[in-house]
Amino acid sequence: MQTVILTGMPGAGKSTVSRLLATRLPRAARIAADELNAMIIAGAVWPLGQPAEEADRQVELSYRNLAALAKNFTEAGFITVVDCVIPDGAHLNRLLGNFSTNSFSLIVLAPGAAACKERDAGREASERFTFDGYDELDRSMRRGFGDRGWWIDTSHLSADRTAQLIAATLDLETPASR
Repeated sequence: MQTVILTGMPGAGKSTVSRLLATRLPRAARIAADELNAMIIAGAVWPLGQPAEEADRQVELSYRNLAALAKNFTEAGFITVVDCVIPDGAHLNRLLGNFSTNSFSLIVLAPGAAACKERDAGREASERFTFDGYDELDRSMRRGFGDRGWWIDTSHLSADRTAQLIAATLDLETPASR
């Protein structure tokens, strides 16, 4: 079994696509970093929050938890879809350093800053992500990831089409689900 790590900027469609991708597969689990991090009830610090040392410690905890859950699910025979914002190459290396296997695919949803902003504006108010660093984040991801991962411009793709494309390209679907 393998792990699919799905990343991109806020508003890129990670949560929607990761859910749809997992539902297309015969045995799949979805792990969302945001949901995992929300398990911290008291003392949570946003990844870019203060104090910076605590934020960094919690990012590392998140990466360890993501990798541990992915390992448990894959060992139980599930394809694991991880939904996580990975801001740069250093963070990607930190996350991957927690994985005990190289059996993963890195998918970067890259619709561009304008599409991400538009998608975020279309969300319910409680679901919006106040963020103004899209261009900087895009540059940081592109510089830091280099040629790692499969970058998909999803600006003109529906979430369902994106999930279908990922499943087919990675050959994850069974013939009956195609």
